[in-house]
Amino acid sequence: MEKAVILDEAGGPENFALKPHDPGAPGAGEILVRNAAIGLNFIDIYQRKGLYPVAFPAVLGQEGAGVVEAVGAGVEDLKPGDRVAYLSGAGAYATATVCPASVAAKIPDAVDDETAAAVFVKGLTAHMLLRDIFPLETRHACLVYAASGGVGTLLTQWAAHIGARVIGVVGSEEKADAARRNGPGDVIIRTKTASISADVRKLTDGRGVDVVYDSVGAATFEASLDSLALRGHMITFGNASGPVPAVQPLDLARRGSLTFTRPTLFHYATPDRLPVMAAVLFDMIAKGALRPAIGKRFPLADVADAHRLLESGDSAGAIILTP
Repeated sequence: MEKAVILDEAGGPENFALKPHDPGAPGAGEILVRNAAIGLNFIDIYQRKGLYPVAFPAVLGQEGAGVVEAVGAGVEDLKPGDRVAYLSGAGAYATATVCPASVAAKIPDAVDDETAAAVFVKGLTAHMLLRDIFPLETRHACLVYAASGGVGTLLTQWAAHIGARVIGVVGSEEKADAARRNGPGDVIIRTKTASISADVRKLTDGRGVDVVYDSVGAATFEASLDSLALRGHMITFGNASGPVPAVQPLDLARRGSLTFTRPTLFHYATPDRLPVMAAVLFDMIAKGALRPAIGKRFPLADVADAHRLLESGDSAGAIILTP
């Protein structure tokens, strides 16, 4: 019998319960995937808490990897037996998941299932941030928060591969060591500095960085803006410390004609774009430019503990669930 982690109401991780679950047969344009590994993401926490509303009862989970067991009418590019990673938006916390074929991509032989599940959302997010929203180049300097985390690891490795100047921000000396292995030229430890922006200015001879990739949110928002160079780009893509405050357009002008954006991956990894984005991501992994780190594995039944670890800020690398 298939099982899934069911969330009956918003709240703490104790609200999760592993229960029997029938994913159903794939409909037109859909596939049924036998999950081998499931990725954990901060958006799962936002949905669990109610920051991002979902309909209850809910099966959370944005991404997974496994083997296609059945396909619905009209699916031509995938067949039973194919190894795929998918960007479901929900429903991955299960032994088997039905999702649209348009959000799935074949996994090349050079990439294993756990790696694919650990990086699909995070890697596509890195692609969006580095190639789509602000195309990072060798001449640029960037500030990356949570530089040893799931997305941060990929961001720093990818940016270093491009040849950009990378300054990472982490929360502890242990995480600083992990971040340095990813390629940042400098690492700032939040708990040991009086001012992130002052450190950034010092490291860049007063200029600041061209772009900030901030997944922390409210606690670092002002420091991020103050770290930007003239005509710099502020990208907030996470709310680990809570949502950022309201922004006044004139304040962006006064700070140096800054630009500000809050992107969502699902507006970029659309069905017409996802295959190319996934191909680029998997190629970066296959050639060793990206070296995903899986920090912790949890059985599907222990998803509550996985959420507690991710929410604590004490994790490094990606967290995956194993059905």
